Amino acid sequence: MLRSPVVGELLAWIYLHPDDACSVTELSARLAVSQSTVSREADRLAKADLILEQRRGNLRLLRANLDSPLARPLTELLVISYGPPSVLSDMLATVNGVDEAFIYGSWAARCRGEPGPFPKDVDVLVVGEADEDDLFEAAGRAGRQLGRGVNVHRVSVDVWHRGADSPFLVSVRSRPRVSIDITRH
Repeated sequence: MLRSPVVGELLAWIYLHPDDACSVTELSARLAVSQSTVSREADRLAKADLILEQRRGNLRLLRANLDSPLARPLTELLVISYGPPSVLSDMLATVNGVDEAFIYGSWAARCRGEPGPFPKDVDVLVVGEADEDDLFEAAGRAGRQLGRGVNVHRVSVDVWHRGADSPFLVSVRSRPRVSIDITRH
């Protein structure tokens, strides 16, 4: 069922946002893959009765099939394996002052195909002027939902853009990282 990272990410977004119907166009942009890829995978997932489709004119909307006997265990699996970008996106979208955010460290490395043990936590770099207490609260909520610790490190926009003198930022830039979409809903 999770035959590629695209399928996992697609299912994760759909199942971790069960109240939302997402268009193929929106999912294509969010996952940075072609609309034809999302459409093809959606056909397979609909045929397997994992997602539901709704048409509004030319718009094809997709949502989780919560009546499927696989819905609950699949959601739990997706939270563990593909959940951090989706969960953190939702949490950080509520925090003022977040300009950009990235997952780095072991979770990002596994996501990008590097071998190693399954990560016990998620490391997040937040770029902006967000309040530390607000970030700590959002990380706590995300950690409870993901079932693992979420460690947030904040840097200003200026430090991020000129961070060549920081060994930490050089390391984050040179290793795999995963962007977190912080689009305000």
